[in-house]
Amino acid sequence: MTSFLTLTPNPALDIATSTEQVLPTHKLRCGTVQRYPGGGGINVARVLHRLGAAVEARALAGGPAGAQLQTLLQQEGVACQMHPIAGDTRENMSVLETRTGQEFRFVLPGPTVDSTQSQALLEALLPTAEPGSQLARWIIASGSLPPGMPHDFYAQLARAAQQQGTPLALDTSGAALAAALEVGVALVKPSLRELRDLLQQPLNTVQECGDAAFTLVQQGAASTVAVSMGEQGAVLAQPDGAWHAPALEVPATTGTTGAGDCFLAALVWALERGDTPPEALRWGVAAGAAALLSPGTALAQAADIHRLHAQVPVPQVITVAR
Repeated sequence: MTSFLTLTPNPALDIATSTEQVLPTHKLRCGTVQRYPGGGGINVARVLHRLGAAVEARALAGGPAGAQLQTLLQQEGVACQMHPIAGDTRENMSVLETRTGQEFRFVLPGPTVDSTQSQALLEALLPTAEPGSQLARWIIASGSLPPGMPHDFYAQLARAAQQQGTPLALDTSGAALAAALEVGVALVKPSLRELRDLLQQPLNTVQECGDAAFTLVQQGAASTVAVSMGEQGAVLAQPDGAWHAPALEVPATTGTTGAGDCFLAALVWALERGDTPPEALRWGVAAGAAALLSPGTALAQAADIHRLHAQVPVPQVITVAR
């Protein structure tokens, strides 16, 4: 059985380049163009593969960009299956402004996917609802939903995964996130901004973030809640408690694209192999930091993850109300 099956409903062919300064109306002469297979679940699969995990990436794809996305994945050695759609896979662009180190990210909406294609994807991922019929030990669904796909698609996936006894890890936002958490998932990884939007709370401190994450666990929204907080590090909550790990001081000279995906990949990889929650959090923080060392969505390299893991301090316990 495959250890991990990742799902990306709205993948992208990611294009990365750089220019000295981003200015309106001017022709901006750019540097070397790099292309990567992109989208949340695809990024997670690429990092899991680098960590030596048995993983298969699933995605909706169509048109020349979809074909190139599949070719790039195969060139990296990532097992993948593209579910064809009539529309063209989107292309995203990130531009690094070399003068300031700021990154500008242009994210396109993606092709329209109708309900028939959505249902077919669910059936392909979870062909039966019989216990013990899992295709993988974990399903990791990540990224936005394309136009036309129902906002409760991830919620439907969560119900089907529960029926099969397959843990679902989810990384999304907005209405899709809220609907899935009403059903309940094994693990959810919002960013701090996404958690603020979900709960409509400011969450200005690590303590407030830890309390919010632990409350979601108590409410049954997720068995594990991991919150990536950028320069403030990350928080992890489970029924036994909550922990905080600080961020590593790694210069983001090439942008931050894909850092959250790398964090999620290493976190679930560590939990699956039996690491304690605090130790898994250390691996997640190391992978998120390692992503900052690579341009565009080249993502974290395994050697960097292992090297930086040794630098992540032991996470501190957050005292939360029980």
